[in-house]
Amino acid sequence: MKAPEHKLRQILELTREHWDQPTERPAVRDNFHRVTMCRTPTLGGEVYASDAEEKVFYHTCKSKCCPSCGNRGTLLWQREQWVALPDIPFVGVVLTMPHVFWPVFKAHRHLQHDLPALGAAVLEQWAWDRYRVRLCVIVIQHTFGGWLNHNPHLHMMISAGGLNPAEVRWVGSLKFDRKEIMSLWRSAVTSYLRKAYRRSLLREPTLPPQFDNIITQQECRWWNTHITPQMSKAHFLRYAGRYIRRLPISQRRILKISPEEVVYQSKDTRTRSMVEARCTPAEFVAMLSPHVQDRYQHSMRYFGLLAPRAKRQTSATIFALLGLEKRPKPPREPWAASLWKHFGIDPLINKFGYRMHWVGYRSPAPVT
Repeated sequence: MKAPEHKLRQILELTREHWDQPTERPAVRDNFHRVTMCRTPTLGGEVYASDAEEKVFYHTCKSKCCPSCGNRGTLLWQREQWVALPDIPFVGVVLTMPHVFWPVFKAHRHLQHDLPALGAAVLEQWAWDRYRVRLCVIVIQHTFGGWLNHNPHLHMMISAGGLNPAEVRWVGSLKFDRKEIMSLWRSAVTSYLRKAYRRSLLREPTLPPQFDNIITQQECRWWNTHITPQMSKAHFLRYAGRYIRRLPISQRRILKISPEEVVYQSKDTRTRSMVEARCTPAEFVAMLSPHVQDRYQHSMRYFGLLAPRAKRQTSATIFALLGLEKRPKPPREPWAASLWKHFGIDPLINKFGYRMHWVGYRSPAPVT
């Protein structure tokens, strides 16, 4: 089996002198360094052999920035959620903000980390005020737009129904009001920024002039908010899988790589088309770096009925109210079985059609 071309690794190798510097964020250096070592002798590997052939399968980096590791992580997450989530419809909600706030959150990453909790609180408060129910909420934070620019927004996966704790019943098919949700989200973000500004938690050189007045102006305008129609759990997991454990650009959208230029496809949201763009490898990495998550920050967070503590207390009740049988957590799928299941490839079959068996461990090669 021929390994797929790792275009991101090529770009990172070309630009190591730009990102592997003490001035760069530790999370960026660590993740990029791991991507360059993924499936190479540097990480060591497992040796499999048959009577006629021997192969070494090098270890993977497990970085969230790695396209192949991120894809496997997504498949494992979908498998676990298929068992953990009840068979109910879901709704996708996308919460955005005006472009004038984008550079503020880029310069103050600690504020950006609070956006998922703000978004979840908005949906939970709206559902409680309108229906007196609690929701299943998954929030996936994105920091990029179609042009790889810094554009913080939230992709939220919400149960289409909710649990009424007072009456101990499941209320199905809630009607999500886009205008009301947008108003609550707008108020939450502007209030949060105004408090941070007045408490001198924002660095003045990074703010636009008269920032307090800008916040007031943005409180009066419409903020783009998108709510999808109801979708099945299977559709929901496919939809969510597109947004987790990934960098802003897929490998197939990187068209050409050379020491002087990277040619890639950007998404033009106005024309809803793909546009060819060009930049130097160093500029390309500079666009990717701000989107690498800081250490101990998660790309996906759970709130409401799916918050860890609430889930332990209410999961059995929800399945019982819906008349569903709670399924046990599936065992972790071995890598070879996963490749066969999802891609129809058995890596442990040699070129003669015989199965290979594990025979030993290959120690990591020293870094040169």
